[in-house]
Amino acid sequence: MAEVRKGRLRRWIGALWGLVDGLRRFTVNLIFLLFMAVVLAWIFATQTPQVPEGAALLLAPGGDLVEENSVTSPLTLLREGAGHPESPMSDLIEALTAARTDNRIRALVIDTDKLEGAGLAKVEELRRAIADFRAAGKSVYAWGSRFDQAQYLLAASAEEVTLAPDGHVLVRGFARYTSYFKGLLDKLGIKIHVFKVGTWKSFTEPYTRDTMSEEDRLATTDLLQQAWSLFRQGVAESRKLPVEAVDRYVADFPEALAAVQGDTARLALETKLVDAVLPKDAWEARLKERLGASADGKGFKQVSLPAYLDAVRAARPPLTGKVAVLVAQGTILDGEQPPGAVGGDTLARIIQAAREDDQVKAVVLRIDSPGGSAYASEVIRRELELTRQAGKPVVASLSAVAASGGYWIATGADEIWASPSTLTGSIGIFAMFPDISEPLSRLGITVDGVATSSLAGALDPRRPLDPAAAEAMQWGIRHGYNRFIQRVAEGRRLSVEDVEKVAQGRVWLGVEAHARGLVDKLGGFEQAVAAAAQRAGLERFEVIRAETELPVRDRLLRHLFETVGPSRELVSPPGPVGRLVANFETRAGDLLRWNDPNHVYAHCLCGGL
Repeated sequence: MAEVRKGRLRRWIGALWGLVDGLRRFTVNLIFLLFMAVVLAWIFATQTPQVPEGAALLLAPGGDLVEENSVTSPLTLLREGAGHPESPMSDLIEALTAARTDNRIRALVIDTDKLEGAGLAKVEELRRAIADFRAAGKSVYAWGSRFDQAQYLLAASAEEVTLAPDGHVLVRGFARYTSYFKGLLDKLGIKIHVFKVGTWKSFTEPYTRDTMSEEDRLATTDLLQQAWSLFRQGVAESRKLPVEAVDRYVADFPEALAAVQGDTARLALETKLVDAVLPKDAWEARLKERLGASADGKGFKQVSLPAYLDAVRAARPPLTGKVAVLVAQGTILDGEQPPGAVGGDTLARIIQAAREDDQVKAVVLRIDSPGGSAYASEVIRRELELTRQAGKPVVASLSAVAASGGYWIATGADEIWASPSTLTGSIGIFAMFPDISEPLSRLGITVDGVATSSLAGALDPRRPLDPAAAEAMQWGIRHGYNRFIQRVAEGRRLSVEDVEKVAQGRVWLGVEAHARGLVDKLGGFEQAVAAAAQRAGLERFEVIRAETELPVRDRLLRHLFETVGPSRELVSPPGPVGRLVANFETRAGDLLRWNDPNHVYAHCLCGGL
């Protein structure tokens, strides 16, 4: 018996030592990785990037097009070596703008294979920059092993589009299908009390209905048809085709595909959506003939976008007049938040810092947000108002979506710019309160107690919602809506009655918002920056990015894995099921993080088209 106990003790001690040894090795490795990150950062910072004469700029965006890189946790970086790939729009636009007048760059080469998430408004903005590049007399070539709708819209901006022999062009129009949870909630006995103002405010419908409301169906149909019209026009103009040709490609796709025995690449060629069908090696060989060989002779002469940006920025002289660009990307939440979400206190602090910086002469707020906390939205808007009162111009540039709370903060600007397909408006607010008393009762759980008033404990989800509390909440929502309307009226210099006509939670495309006075100008980020500089009286100026400061640990780990970790270009995009699961996780995560102190939200059930 003693021997058995000794054996168990030895095994226990051995297991404990193994755990301690593993933690020791993990800690040593982590310290080593951090040290290497510092060393590599110094090495790469001292290198001077070179741009070959007569090179082609390679535009190969990977992952999602974003306004600001989100934060990947250190554990995820250590486990996977890379987060979800992202391509900042600012980098793409900056490179295209610089290359337009750079004599070293003679062409642009577009590879769309790694592009995943790209809203219509973001692709539109890239297309405008590419059109300016072509207008400077430079060539643009695009290739893809296959094109989904966003990839094709980007590739179509090239003068020559090449598709792989086994590829396809998947143009199919726009749709929005929503999952409705009322049936599930009814079976569980969970009641969702909704308090809202806005006939068109549909965010709460998935929790209170099992089908789309007629109001939401009407508004969504109108929105999608307008977006589809913009898409068709863009493709038709780029490919020099009638708009009807795009309609026929979609409507007659099954019959047309049968006529070519299922050869999707041949169908794209015959319908003139692409100019050539070639494998990638043959396409690159053609580019080598046109553009010349690279230094090693293995490919065509080219420079990657990151290397080109490094070279351009290193050669750019510092200027005293600065335009500060701030980013509001993601759900608007109360308090401090990392990049990827909009923290009311975080962004307010950054705005204040720009206001108090004597070298900053104007501010551009780039918004890509469906909204969120009404309280945090007002905190941000107020800081923008204070910046204007301090004599510094503020311009809002709306990206793919700037709706509800996203539009609320835009009203703090002197001027609002949007792309024609930006989703904006959605002027309305709501609150939701769950009642889980019935499922608790089914489990045999009861709730009892005392309170000093009928309102004390009224918002306890374990108890049925008190009618007096419900009435009070509805009055609070009505007050919040009136406040939203007033903010828009003041910011847009409109009457309350005129704002009411375009409010009620209705979502508008940028082109419609412009016609209704919610937006001042149609255009992209570069135009918004130029407008801010003009308001500040700047002829020569430097654009600076005011980003959320990350902890030193996170910055070192991010730099390490971006420098020497597995390339994001090697990360394969997820399949349809993977995208569905990722989307569900994102939405669920957003709901769990909602933290408005009054539980009042200005959020739009919409994403970039």
